[in-house]
Amino acid sequence: MKRVLKIVVILILGLVIFLWIKHEPLPEGSEPQQADKLATKMLNALNYEKYKDTRFLEWSFQNGANRYKWDKENGTVEVNWDDYNVKLDLVNHASSTAEKSGTRLSHKENDKITSKALKLFNNDSFWLVAPYKVFDKGTTRSIVTLEDGNKGLMVTYSKGGTTPGDSYVWTLNNDGFPVSFKMWVKIIPLGGLEATWDDWQVMESGAFLPKSHKLGPFVLDLGDTKGY
Repeated sequence: MKRVLKIVVILILGLVIFLWIKHEPLPEGSEPQQADKLATKMLNALNYEKYKDTRFLEWSFQNGANRYKWDKENGTVEVNWDDYNVKLDLVNHASSTAEKSGTRLSHKENDKITSKALKLFNNDSFWLVAPYKVFDKGTTRSIVTLEDGNKGLMVTYSKGGTTPGDSYVWTLNNDGFPVSFKMWVKIIPLGGLEATWDDWQVMESGAFLPKSHKLGPFVLDLGDTKGY
């Protein structure tokens, strides 16, 4: 029954998004050197050096349904949802372990659940730290002209994560802070869906992290976001 409800909710959300936005073709980018400068300006605005020194990140997703504690230094993440608790090893995925209601899973089920945990983490962590990933291995950057005539930063991920090939166009303010991005991603059939990146908080470590995002009528709440 729970699975059926999830499918219904996804279909309803998809219909609302379909009616709310018009498809936009992926823009053509240029000026990669200028794009790198703009990306660097954004990182500086967000205290990137403080983010690199941040060891632990904690947040949630889907109104607290998925909960995370990420140890960046050791490359591990504790992932919790429903009755599952996963110790995810980002360096050696085969070492990841999963429990359900406190009981270790069989080898086959462990592989299944840890793989799901990795997909959840890849998606949900992107909504937390996407601006810090603009120079990740496999990315390309370019400049595009926005509707208002200003310059936007397009970042394309050729590999990595769960859905390589996705592109995002960032809108920044004059200081380099991200304001929003538009998405061209495989899991959404319509290009140009816009999400805000304007609910920023300064973490204990000094890095900036978002608390929530707005996608039209929807809000993605990241819960009690922490960075230390």
